[in-house]
Amino acid sequence: QGAVKRQALYACSTCTPPGAEPAGICLACSYECHGTHRLFELYTKRNFRCDCGNSKFKNLQCKLLPEKGKVNSGNKYNDNFYGLYCTCKRPYPDPEDEIPDEMIQCIVCEDWFHGRHLGAVPPESGDFHEMVCQACMKRCHFLWAYAPQLAGKEIPPLTKANSLEDEGIVLKVEESEEQKKEIKKESGAEHHDTKEEKQLEQFNEPSTSSGSACPEVVTKSEEPVCKLKELQSKPFVKKDTATFWPSNWRSKLCTCEDCLKMYSELEVQFLTDECDTVLAYENKGTSDQETERRDPLMDTLNSMNRVQQVELICEYNDLKTELTDYLRRFADEGTVVKREDIQHFFEEFQSRKRRRTNRMQYYCS
Repeated sequence: QGAVKRQALYACSTCTPPGAEPAGICLACSYECHGTHRLFELYTKRNFRCDCGNSKFKNLQCKLLPEKGKVNSGNKYNDNFYGLYCTCKRPYPDPEDEIPDEMIQCIVCEDWFHGRHLGAVPPESGDFHEMVCQACMKRCHFLWAYAPQLAGKEIPPLTKANSLEDEGIVLKVEESEEQKKEIKKESGAEHHDTKEEKQLEQFNEPSTSSGSACPEVVTKSEEPVCKLKELQSKPFVKKDTATFWPSNWRSKLCTCEDCLKMYSELEVQFLTDECDTVLAYENKGTSDQETERRDPLMDTLNSMNRVQQVELICEYNDLKTELTDYLRRFADEGTVVKREDIQHFFEEFQSRKRRRTNRMQYYCS
């Protein structure tokens, strides 16, 4: 299927031992092609294509799709493919680690980290949806502008810029010429406060789709307003820590043309896609499993009225009883049931059913 948006992956240490090129295989190949090999789970990765049987595997041909390209250039690999995780580069579970600690996956680099190695203590209640690690926060530095409003209590909003200026951790982006002109047009502090309240309301409204343009705020100049620039124009704190985000935070990211271009340059376009989350992937899997587990008979019964339901159940029980009695004779005699025997049974069953339905039926009123 090419690069799958998100799928469960495995690495085979039998075929790709330490020192060999990293490779990932899909769930189907883990059963079909590597059933007797030593595998370890990589959980889910985005935009990955199965490597099984390509040039990374010297003596193995994929049983499901023998003809494959030599390499999957779009795949991304890290130490997880060698069974190592976190900044400490240790296996999981780690037999030498006696400290009880949970591991949390970064939604940007998709590596797993010990809670104690994130530079910030995860919320005790576990009341967060996704985490961005320290290294990814440095690379995606624009997220720090969103953190005071979206990342919870771990990064409180800054109220007094001067109190932290000496420490050199307050960032304030200078206003553009257009913003300065706009501010000059405003008269009075009261009117300026009203403008900020309207912009905050606009920020709190989730975008309708991941690929749509940034919602416009009508100003005197009738120019679209970028949520990120509005936030960057105010003081905010930048720390060397991971951040923890609530369930709806992706919908609050700006999707104006400039921001979409920035996401593309940083290769984080997926941040505006709420279907990219692991929770969305798990919910889809649960829904698919429930569909597969559904009983066709029960689905049929649910579509009928009460009288039809009773009639169907009676017919089903008659068929089950008569077929069991018919097959028991073959079992007692030790003979093989042939195709003709089954056809004969159903012909007789239909004949008896017709005789029953042709009789006069009486119902209680």
